[in-house]
Amino acid sequence: MSCSFIRILGLFATMLLVSFGPVAAGQAEPLRHGIAMHGEPALPAGFSHLPYANPEAPKGGRITLAIQGTFDSLNPYIVLGVAPPAVPTYVLQSLMMRSQDEPFTLYGLVAESVELPDDRSFVTFHINPKARFSDGHALTAEDVRFTFEILKKSGKPFYRSTFGQVKAVEVSEPYKIRFDLSGTNDRELPLLIAMMPIFAAHATNPDTFDKTTLTPPIGSGPYTITEVRPGERVVLKRRKDFWAEDLPVLRGLFNFEEIRYDLYRDANTMFEAFKAGLYDYRLEGDPTRWATGYDFPSVKAGLIAREALPVRLPKGMNGFVFNTRKPIFADVRVREALNYLFDFDWLNRNLFYGQLKRSDSFFADSELSSTGKPATARERELLASFPGTVREDILEGRWAPPAADGSGRDREMARRALALLSEAGWVLKDDVLRNVQTGEPFTFEILVNSRQQERLALNYAQALERIGIGLKVRLVDDVQYWRRISRFEYDMIQWLWPASSSPGNEQRNRWGMAAAQKDGSFNYSGATSPAIDRMIDAMLEAKTREDFVSSVRALDRVLLSGFYVVPLFYVSDQWLAYDSSLKRPSRTPMFGSYVDAWWRQPN
Repeated sequence: MSCSFIRILGLFATMLLVSFGPVAAGQAEPLRHGIAMHGEPALPAGFSHLPYANPEAPKGGRITLAIQGTFDSLNPYIVLGVAPPAVPTYVLQSLMMRSQDEPFTLYGLVAESVELPDDRSFVTFHINPKARFSDGHALTAEDVRFTFEILKKSGKPFYRSTFGQVKAVEVSEPYKIRFDLSGTNDRELPLLIAMMPIFAAHATNPDTFDKTTLTPPIGSGPYTITEVRPGERVVLKRRKDFWAEDLPVLRGLFNFEEIRYDLYRDANTMFEAFKAGLYDYRLEGDPTRWATGYDFPSVKAGLIAREALPVRLPKGMNGFVFNTRKPIFADVRVREALNYLFDFDWLNRNLFYGQLKRSDSFFADSELSSTGKPATARERELLASFPGTVREDILEGRWAPPAADGSGRDREMARRALALLSEAGWVLKDDVLRNVQTGEPFTFEILVNSRQQERLALNYAQALERIGIGLKVRLVDDVQYWRRISRFEYDMIQWLWPASSSPGNEQRNRWGMAAAQKDGSFNYSGATSPAIDRMIDAMLEAKTREDFVSSVRALDRVLLSGFYVVPLFYVSDQWLAYDSSLKRPSRTPMFGSYVDAWWRQPN
């Protein structure tokens, strides 16, 4: 290479440095309007509104919603108490807002922009100086830091474990806050921090934060709570001085002048109230009621509309959950055996009018499900360190939930169950299943909190009775139910773990070893498997969608192999009934009906 050519190259490099400058360590990242778990946000900077919102929706009117149960607190972020959804939905805001139409994408809300490097070793939020709490105080970086610290110390286990990974928090300017995430290797963590609800530091007592309270918090959201009647109702009024009225991410949302939550003690009373027109919007979860219960006069007269809307999310796991902390359920063979006694076809035909589908995965009806698919090379690589953890039929995609003959009395299923129970040390003697060593009968209790759950549990009890198992069904009120399950004081419960298109840190709280012993976690099964923890880590480390899908499927295979639940069923669509004067945008987002985009048609 000639010297003159080298000099030309050197001159060209110098020009580049002059024009663009060196990439110095610690240099600020480009400001982003949104961030996605994988890839880039679907909406560009400067978008006018969310695609599932109507920017021309009229404001005004009232919507009345219904909740089954009661509450004794207005703080949903602590272990103690039961709180209604009003505060996190309408009173408090987060730094960024999740799109209902993308797997996991956030757009700026309180934070007008964000810095995030490719390795996600830190995240910096630039707060909108216009942000105001409902009492007029400015929302600053100190409020964000205060909230982060108090949730890390006194929040639910999810916040304690997740925020405990953060190395440091720095407030360099009144409206700028930086979180040091170096060493966490958790690519979801910046998004979870961005969704953190923000409390007002000047109006929140850190010494009593973890105690139940009925005092409405001061928030920066579109509504304030104006009436609180425990066991009866919560009422919210739209703020006249709401600071974010014209933000693109909120345009066409939060259209009602007043939102009222009415509380009902049981499902039947709540449905009768809907028939009487006492509330406006109902998501139906009972197949029998959906098939036969909506022939009342208001529906026939067109005053109540009904729709089945598509939901493009994975269907989570709905099942009878074994509490493996109990010795009776410690053996996986026992748990698998009890799977053989659930006759889905009989139940679906006789009780649910054939409208349900069988749960066969923790991420059913999606690309994240492992059922029916042999493991990929990446899945096998992840699972290689845990030989024997995943059964061969589950690894190869041949496994499916036991399929009885639909008679409700399948003898072959009973024989298979008894064979497994015999291997685990249980034998049928004088029509009672007993432990070979102690002679103790196989008996346990399932805890339920609704008549619908009770009916299903009683049917299951009859099936177990056929092989000598005694199952007692205990129906309790909501307060007792939630307190008992938060302390894992049960043998079995029915539970639904919803699934998203981008599962992440919440899986630690559902299945992680650390969560198994933490009161208030969602690890209701008591699962303690190093393989589960590693698969969750792999999910959070994944940089591409392909690696992410493989890690989720690997987790699914480990969970299925553990037989932590008796899989039940799911509804493929969203069943919705509502006052016909309510209107919604023509586009239904990926997550299903989003009531905060609805409005009431003026007369």
